Amino acid sequence: MRERCSFLKGIIFLIGVQSVEIGESVRGEDVYIIQSGCGEINDNLMELLIMINACKIASSSRVTAVIPCFPYARQDKKDKSRAPISAKLVANMLSVAGADHIITMDLHASQIQGFFDIPVDNLYAEPAVLQWIRENIAEWRNCIIVSPDAGGAKRVTSIADRLNVEFALIHKERKKANEVDRMVLVGDVKDRVAILVDDMADTCGTICHAADKLLSAGATKVYAILTHGIFSGPAISRINNAAFEAVVVTNTIPQEDKMKHCSKIQVIDISMILAEAIRRTHNGESVSYLFSHVPL
Repeated sequence: MRERCSFLKGIIFLIGVQSVEIGESVRGEDVYIIQSGCGEINDNLMELLIMINACKIASSSRVTAVIPCFPYARQDKKDKSRAPISAKLVANMLSVAGADHIITMDLHASQIQGFFDIPVDNLYAEPAVLQWIRENIAEWRNCIIVSPDAGGAKRVTSIADRLNVEFALIHKERKKANEVDRMVLVGDVKDRVAILVDDMADTCGTICHAADKLLSAGATKVYAILTHGIFSGPAISRINNAAFEAVVVTNTIPQEDKMKHCSKIQVIDISMILAEAIRRTHNGESVSYLFSHVPL
């Protein structure tokens, strides 16, 4: 990767309007803009679009948006009357702004890649998760990988196969969004360490109910491993009151403030995965190596 790197001269906020000025020439350069879909999501998304456009009209050769947590990824289908497909809208906005390539991690649904007419690299946190399990859970050979919903079955079976352990899943029925009515455990967790694996957690109602279900079914310990820890609303208080040994998340979303209020939260650093993806993309190398390995 080139030693030279371009920096923004400054982002100016004027009554809700963001103005971006690139501090040096990017003509003919391969530009990577890193912006995660967290915090003030709409402000950050608009900032990303403006930065992409600023680089594009400044004659950059290629603009790659590195978005560790893709915004509006959960609104990927029309599941009720008159509902938007916001993930498709965000994809269109990024393309129109001038993005030539997207790098993201653990999309809520892999099919979101099909919303784009430009290349999308959807990286996986799975290799880093496997490494964390082997290094931090002494009884990992006697563990069982659990999905908190049927939609995550593919994710947990992949991890269970690579650890050579069994898996289970929890079927949940919802009365309304973010509120679980009933849970049914499919699988035997008695006298085993249960590891809940999911792509994201928002209010944490599901994983906390799932932890209670697993303990009542005979699990000795319960861990939760999540790629994107959104942790909104009552999430932190729920985790503090739940019987987790640890709630492990990646840093696709900054967790420093959350960790101050919850000692159970631990973070897996995925910066090296993104850095290696950027290096390989810039040098025209294959990125598929990162689907199953953690870069050294």
